[in-house]
Amino acid sequence: MAEELTRELPLLPLRDIIVFPYMAVPLFVGREKSIRALEEAMKESREVVLSAQMRAKTNDPGPDDIFPVGTVGTIVQLLRLNDGTVKVLVEGKHRVRIEKYTRDDSHFRVAVSALPIVTGEWSAIEEMMNAVVQLFGEYNALTKRVSGSVLERFGGNLPSDPEEVVGAVVAHLSLKLHEKQQILSVGDQHEQLRMLSDAIRAEIEILQVERKIRSRFKKQGDGNSSEKPPGEQMNQVQKELGGERDEFKNELDELEERIRRKKVSREAEDKLKREMKKLRMMSPMSAEATVVRNYIDWLVSMPWYDRSETSIDVKQAQEILDADHYGLDKPKERILEYLSVHSLVERLRGPVLCLVGPPGVGKTSLARSIAKSTNRRFVRVALGGVRDEAEIRGHRRTYIGAMPGKVAQSLKKVGTNNPVVLLDEIDKLSSDFRGDPSSALLEVLDPEQNGTFNDHYLDVDYDLSDVMFITTANNASQIPAPLRDRMEVIEIPGYTEFEKLHIARNHLLRRQLDENGLGAVDIQFSDAALRTLIGNYTREAGVRNLEREIASVCRKIAREVVTSGKEHGDIHYQVTPAMVVKFLGPERFQDERTETTDQVGMTNGLAWTMYGGVLLTSEVSIMPGNGKLTITGKLGDVMQESAQAAMTYTRSRALNLGLAPDFYQKIDIHVHFPEGGTPKDGPSAGITMATSLVSALTRIPVRRDVAMTGEITLRGRVLPIGGLKEKILAAHRAGVRTIFIPKDNEKDLRDVPRPIRRALTIIPVSHMDDVLCGALAHENAEAFAEKLKRPILPPDVRLREPVAVPAEGAPGGTDLAPATH
Repeated sequence: MAEELTRELPLLPLRDIIVFPYMAVPLFVGREKSIRALEEAMKESREVVLSAQMRAKTNDPGPDDIFPVGTVGTIVQLLRLNDGTVKVLVEGKHRVRIEKYTRDDSHFRVAVSALPIVTGEWSAIEEMMNAVVQLFGEYNALTKRVSGSVLERFGGNLPSDPEEVVGAVVAHLSLKLHEKQQILSVGDQHEQLRMLSDAIRAEIEILQVERKIRSRFKKQGDGNSSEKPPGEQMNQVQKELGGERDEFKNELDELEERIRRKKVSREAEDKLKREMKKLRMMSPMSAEATVVRNYIDWLVSMPWYDRSETSIDVKQAQEILDADHYGLDKPKERILEYLSVHSLVERLRGPVLCLVGPPGVGKTSLARSIAKSTNRRFVRVALGGVRDEAEIRGHRRTYIGAMPGKVAQSLKKVGTNNPVVLLDEIDKLSSDFRGDPSSALLEVLDPEQNGTFNDHYLDVDYDLSDVMFITTANNASQIPAPLRDRMEVIEIPGYTEFEKLHIARNHLLRRQLDENGLGAVDIQFSDAALRTLIGNYTREAGVRNLEREIASVCRKIAREVVTSGKEHGDIHYQVTPAMVVKFLGPERFQDERTETTDQVGMTNGLAWTMYGGVLLTSEVSIMPGNGKLTITGKLGDVMQESAQAAMTYTRSRALNLGLAPDFYQKIDIHVHFPEGGTPKDGPSAGITMATSLVSALTRIPVRRDVAMTGEITLRGRVLPIGGLKEKILAAHRAGVRTIFIPKDNEKDLRDVPRPIRRALTIIPVSHMDDVLCGALAHENAEAFAEKLKRPILPPDVRLREPVAVPAEGAPGGTDLAPATH
């Protein structure tokens, strides 16, 4: 019998099940709080309070969501499964009432007391127990679902505890949760047995009516009851019981009405009819019925023929793009061409646009503007970190928790079959043992194939040909080649300082003033203050961090406005560079500047990063040694190879440079890039390293106002590079006056703003000799250039005639002397 004292135990909330005393029940536990409650119970007395939730769908129940009366159970066996869940076998002991919940964030702990039990006269209780056992026998005769061992348990003497009878019988009745809870909560044993007997009688009546209806249908159908629809039999049962249509029947009627009003494809219509027929023959409580209901709901919810009226006005589109984005002339021009073509054809044809650029330059915003200008709805699908093919194509319905892929989900979310779908961060896709999602996208992004896209969950063909797909990426080289072949890449470069200033002045500043409640305050940002924010507090190609820093300044001002106590109209702020430093602290970045004097072995190189162009200095030091070449600065494989090529070129030109042929055997050379621990790689620093090497070996300084970019071959040819615009902008910021670029990149100068081109001397070169003539600070430049042009051979090198090797066995063998000139 139950203990009388109040005590504290862990609580395990249950879904859709009531545990009675003397019941042994296996449970599968997956929630973290519930698992911790079981672990605490195992550490203590192996006892746990078992109480049901009022609503099974509540995933994180609170004290108000759990019935106050439950059962103390003993953990008989606990087994941890591979999927992280726990299987536990519990046996109910006695009923308790939850007095209060004690504080424990890791799991539920409750103070419980034994439920007061009213016993009454034993003769009346024994008579009621006999009645329950007899009714239970009749119930089993109709259902044939109870095992013989349960019935044999009551074949002899009745147990001394009525709760043993209640626990054994109620487990086999199809009662609703609240009905079982009412029986559990009754303290009077006689009343508890009476309620149980009434529940058994109600179950028997339903079974008898069902048998009667089946017999009637059997007679009407000439012995073949299967000819009558199961739904008609159910209606007859409800009619005999005097009830109304249940919730499941109402739901089926609603589904059929939705299907009748929804226009779907012929294949989907046939599928819906088959699934509805299957659903009507299922029990509403079965797990398969839930799966079928969800599937029907997805098919009906998809926008098969729901379209938004699109219109393409190229002039209006240009106005929208110009209003939303400053600069980006080439990307906007290509987008307008793309829209112009679609205004002339009825169906979407042509490649999918792929906007490639560093973070914060407006790729997602451009896609929104395209949707706005075409009057299409917009939906964004984030692909970063997706590594499962089913995320694109959907899971098959045989799996638990199956659902459609991201493409189908986005169409259901947006509600039309012709939206603009942005596949964001397509270069961040990855793959593992679950498949390659980039391969699944091949069909989605191919206009010749996506008219019959088949999602594994929907299992019917869906037409994606009216969807306008746009993708974004930070690095086009990381997009798989077959997928990149289906897209047209539009490069979106980083913003120049002038463009950032304009964007901050006309867009970011106004937005942040409004968002921080300063719209009515007179606040003026000077151009010098904005340039300080751009150059000394952010280092990026886009404007995302710039907006954060502006927001930070606005928050500081907002605090001063609130604490001043003045009316907003009486407050005036003129934000200067000094105020920026006051609000944000010391400057995070210093302006890149060249050396104040010409240096030996130090050359200004130019590099491209995802945040824009930067000045990259190359240093070379010469020390006595034995020919060791050391390259440092956290360089990648490509730059390591460039350094080796620069060294080979220098050795091949040793005599022209006035060096001994074996100079490298008596010295050690150290090439270093001192810009912190930032990884550096790419084929554009070859001529920079070669210039530093020649300067260090000849002791001729490199001009401090010169920067350069280009790759070098073993013969001294200068090869083209990428990111020229960003590199030239970086050189201009650093105060460089002269820039050497590869001759093959001369065509890319048209992308550089004209004021920048006018402020710099840009020299295209095709050979390393030209670089050395212009970059080194010679005392006599003409003599140095003339010396480089002369072909000088080492004194011990003699040209030889080709030696003819005699056939095997010919006289003379290998003693032929080489012919010389």
